[in-house]
Amino acid sequence: MRLFVYIRRRQNECNSSKKCRLLLWCKRAIDTVYQEIEKGEKVFTLGPIIHNEQVVQELEEKGVQVINSIEELADIKDGTVVIRSHGVSEQVIRQLEKYDIKIVDATCPFVSKIHRIVQEKYREGFQIVIIGNRTHPEVEGINGWCENSAIVLETVSEAESFRPDPQKKLCIVSQTTFNYKKFKDMVDIFEKKSYDILVMNTICNATEERQTEAGTIARQSDAMLVIGGKHSSNTQKLYEICSKECPNTYFIQTLDDLNLELFQSFRSVGITAGASTPNNIIKEVQTYVRHEQ
Repeated sequence: MRLFVYIRRRQNECNSSKKCRLLLWCKRAIDTVYQEIEKGEKVFTLGPIIHNEQVVQELEEKGVQVINSIEELADIKDGTVVIRSHGVSEQVIRQLEKYDIKIVDATCPFVSKIHRIVQEKYREGFQIVIIGNRTHPEVEGINGWCENSAIVLETVSEAESFRPDPQKKLCIVSQTTFNYKKFKDMVDIFEKKSYDILVMNTICNATEERQTEAGTIARQSDAMLVIGGKHSSNTQKLYEICSKECPNTYFIQTLDDLNLELFQSFRSVGITAGASTPNNIIKEVQTYVRHEQ
């Protein structure tokens, strides 16, 4: 059996690699929570800090509580609230400031950049269009920086049927973890219709490169493993891309989800993982697959 692995580079290479920045910002968000724990603070996260169930469970075991609405803060008298990596809306920020509680912002800098773009262009009179998953917390947060007035488009068919206000210019941004090829296809539709558009490709470089390389590995493999949280957008996109290139593509969260006997029949197996997938889970899967060669 041959094993192709595209996961992440060695830690000393990650500091300067565009490919690894998304990984570093996920790690930064987790590290932020641990730093607050070490201070002896009672720590809360506004939503799961990242979309990985194992990480969230480990934090809960250390006393971290996930709160899912601002209203829950009314019963919290002390402690620290950490804003998760996906970011939140401007309105949520203003509401948080009303409470007498410490706020720590762990929003990914790539997401914060989109917030600034959307706020600026909305004030200039642009109609904001977000290409992404409309129910994803990152997209909901971005929409909140233009008073929830953005048009959110998720599919090529939605882009085809979209009819903008002819009196307004369009500012198009993307969820940072969206499928790059799909984003490009949707933008091409707007350009062919000669809409007055300003396109801001806000897909994270790390996401784009990871998707491209994962697809390449999938084409070379008899089977493909995609490791990550079931709610992780970037992991879902990796699975979508790999599935098109390799029919034997499997989405797993941990080694426990893997049909161990199935992989004995494959000559080559590729592995990729979402940005928020912990190293120990990746190594466990990788070690098992290599052992079964």
